[in-house]
Amino acid sequence: MRSPRIIVCSGSARSGSFNGKLVSLAAKRLAILDADVTHLSLRDHPLPLYDGDLEDTKGVPDNAKKLQRLFAAQDGVFLACPEYNAGITPLLKNTLDWISRVREPGDAFKNKVFALGAASPGGFGGMRGLIGMRTILEVGLGTMVLPQMISVSRAATAFDGRDELTDERVSGQLDKLLEALLRAARLEMSR
Repeated sequence: MRSPRIIVCSGSARSGSFNGKLVSLAAKRLAILDADVTHLSLRDHPLPLYDGDLEDTKGVPDNAKKLQRLFAAQDGVFLACPEYNAGITPLLKNTLDWISRVREPGDAFKNKVFALGAASPGGFGGMRGLIGMRTILEVGLGTMVLPQMISVSRAATAFDGRDELTDERVSGQLDKLLEALLRAARLEMSR
């Protein structure tokens, strides 16, 4: 059986993003676990703000189509979701909205499993944004989302000089989440 294809993506394109660090760490650990990892930066796929009139006049942007095909080819997805004002980033929401408008073969959201994480400088570790992200994925897009999530609070001091997590408990939670993602992705692959 082939290795599960997993895409990892941060909802922030900001340089030095804590969620970018979390995604890079997840990518490294997934590769060690024998996943075929694609590290996606949303900075490489700019999209206009979703507008139904724009879609009607110009159609779905090519970058949305590329992202839809990329997501559709995966067995699993790890999203690191920054929290902006207790919600998800406009960048991530806009990307998901555009991908959901693509009407090409393959589904970017169904028949794959999503794992969620967040890193935040605050004490909640992005948990409020994760709850909103879960709702969008499960209710809005019909995606299977693992029940466990990784929440890295006080992210400014949570990573060491090698961008590893300094808290062993949180590091262990990330490992367990990634192992669960791979197990679920393998189950989906066998269906």
